[in-house]
Amino acid sequence: MFKVLVIAYNFPPMGLSGVQRTLKFVKYMKNYNWEPTVITSGGGDYIALDDSLEKELNDREIKVIRIPHKILFTRLINDNRIRFWEIIYKRILYKIVQMFFIPDNKIKWAKKAFIKANILLKEQKFDAVYITAPPFSIFSVFSKLKKKYNIPLVVDYRELWHHNYLSFYPSPVHRILNKKMEYDILRAADAIIVSNRKIKEKIINTYKFLTFNDILIITNGYDPEDFEKTAALPKHNNRMIIMYSGIFQVYNTPKYFFKAFKELSIERPDIAKNIELHFLGFVKKENKKLIKKLNLQEFVFDHGYLNHNESISKLLGSDVELMTIWNKKNVDALVPGKFYEYIGTKKPVIACVPDGAAKIAAQEYRASYICDPEDIEEIKKTIIRVYEDYKSSKFPVVDDSYLTNFRRDYLTEKLTKEFQFLVKADVR
Repeated sequence: MFKVLVIAYNFPPMGLSGVQRTLKFVKYMKNYNWEPTVITSGGGDYIALDDSLEKELNDREIKVIRIPHKILFTRLINDNRIRFWEIIYKRILYKIVQMFFIPDNKIKWAKKAFIKANILLKEQKFDAVYITAPPFSIFSVFSKLKKKYNIPLVVDYRELWHHNYLSFYPSPVHRILNKKMEYDILRAADAIIVSNRKIKEKIINTYKFLTFNDILIITNGYDPEDFEKTAALPKHNNRMIIMYSGIFQVYNTPKYFFKAFKELSIERPDIAKNIELHFLGFVKKENKKLIKKLNLQEFVFDHGYLNHNESISKLLGSDVELMTIWNKKNVDALVPGKFYEYIGTKKPVIACVPDGAAKIAAQEYRASYICDPEDIEEIKKTIIRVYEDYKSSKFPVVDDSYLTNFRRDYLTEKLTKEFQFLVKADVR
């Protein structure tokens, strides 16, 4: 087999966002004659754990090297709740951290990972190096690798760097340094992978030396094995279940959806009483307060954080999935990874999203009910339309040939073909 060295901070047993893309690539690489070795984080600085994802690693006998790294203001959470200090970290301390760590607070870990990668590359022959971000400190540190070893270097953007929705530059110097770091990795890379077209467009517009053919789009996806081995959780009544999976971050909020549902419960109690709102993940303190303030407790079911297999089971047992992104700077290049798990269920999706990559993805799925994320009246009307289609069994039918494009095994084949091309080019 060919061998690829994978550098990824977010990786099982870590849960939440940014984990599955790399895990599923690694899971299927051996199917296409590529053997991965993964350098990743460790040491208990995880916000959430997912043992079902870690089991996939063990079942496939993936080589994983863990480099411990303690990070300020984070700790292991094992009681299915985001604590108050975690919210503070995300919203306030993030900006303070950006002043002292460029490009981010994983820079020390990235340097440790680089040292370990150097040792491995001296001891073994690898045919390619694949690095994924965020955190973007990995990109900044590993840009030096290409010059040192002349090995094909593949970079994978799960999100934007320079125009990220979390971007905060305390000074012009911070902005310049971040842009210079990104320039260096793009110059060094033999292949640039991005997760959607908007990211590609923004990178090309920012760095004029790149052309359309320099960047390959490999979207996020769903793993068919997850759905083949998992049974749907049986329903206990005939109410329509609207399911949201994931955590609410700075780019989204349930408040407009809750307010729309509150209006529905007043104007059309006959419909509201036949709908349940289910949440998988962390429903934060402010959201719980809003639920109580709007007196929606009888409609809302908070399941807390569940492992991947349990989450899939509940998604399969629901009737409609919910995706929400509100109008915030630079979110037009964002498509939540959970959306692709939603389409794996073949269930319809209520997409409360602004113009951008997420809206395009929802439109292409076709089994989507799209509305403005902050228009309460429009959201309410959308819920009514979805319910009417549910009662009359008129949900849109999903095209299986379309879904094939987002299978994790197919997407991994696409990635390894890029590896193969680079190896052949290197030989020439």
